[in-house]
Amino acid sequence: MLEGMKKDLNQFAFSIVQQATGESVPKPIDEKKKAAQESGRRGGLIGGAVRASRLTPEQRSEIAKKAAAKRWESQS
Repeated sequence: MLEGMKKDLNQFAFSIVQQATGESVPKPIDEKKKAAQESGRRGGLIGGAVRASRLTPEQRSEIAKKAAAKRWESQS
C-alpha cells in the first residue's frame, strides 16, 4: 500500500482518476464548517451559564471537588 494512504480503496481509485484526467479534487467548504463551529460555541457558552445558574452552591462545590480529584488522579 502507499505511504500515508488514509482512504479506502474506492476513494483512492477515484482520486487517481481525477488526477489523471486533470479534474480538480473538490475541497471541503471551510465556511460551513467555521459557521457550525461558531454556532456550537455560542450555544455552549449560553448553555454553560444557564446550567451554572441552576445549580445550588452545594452542587457546584461537589462538581468542583470531583474535577479537582480527577486532575490530581491523572497526575499520579
